[in-house]
Amino acid sequence: MRSILGQVMTAAPCGSCEGFGSIIKDPCNECNGQGRIRSRRSLTVKVPGGVATGPASSCRRKAKQARRRPPGDLYVEIRVNSDSTYIREGDDLHATLSVPMTAAALGTELQLETFDGPQEIDVKSGTQSGEVITLRGLGVTHLRGYGRGDLKVHLHVETPGKLDAAQEDLLRQLAKLRGEQFTEGKLVASGGMFAKLRDKLGNL
Repeated sequence: MRSILGQVMTAAPCGSCEGFGSIIKDPCNECNGQGRIRSRRSLTVKVPGGVATGPASSCRRKAKQARRRPPGDLYVEIRVNSDSTYIREGDDLHATLSVPMTAAALGTELQLETFDGPQEIDVKSGTQSGEVITLRGLGVTHLRGYGRGDLKVHLHVETPGKLDAAQEDLLRQLAKLRGEQFTEGKLVASGGMFAKLRDKLGNL
């Protein structure tokens, strides 16, 4: 093809031999001259510790082989299933452990099943709902590095919802001994929105 810049030439492989210089005149019925057939096989993929949903694992030379060319690479996308007990955030694991009200007040030891076996959780007396106990090095393995994340155990103090007469009487006796009133509450506003609202109302 000629243009104002001179003669332009393009090159492309032969449509019959695809640039290999030979043509199969009598191809077999199974591969039709492609030199390959479609089949299925199982592969074992090594999943490294700490992997998360998203990254692809490469299996070299495991992909479909092109005609007369070496096979390519197979990329496997990994999807990590959720767990009923643990929630993952980065390399840290979070779990919620329910503690009876009496056990939280008196203190106790609870057992939690982890990926490293059962672990003893020391619940100190006077534990409040929402407190977190951190178990170092029991989280997820760092994918690119050494060590592991942490396991954070969130404590949820259970308040009994149904009490019989004897239980109610015991709690009333406890409240009386502690000088607690049933008709009065305390509002603690040490900062933030509640403190600003308190100061604003005080100036009216």
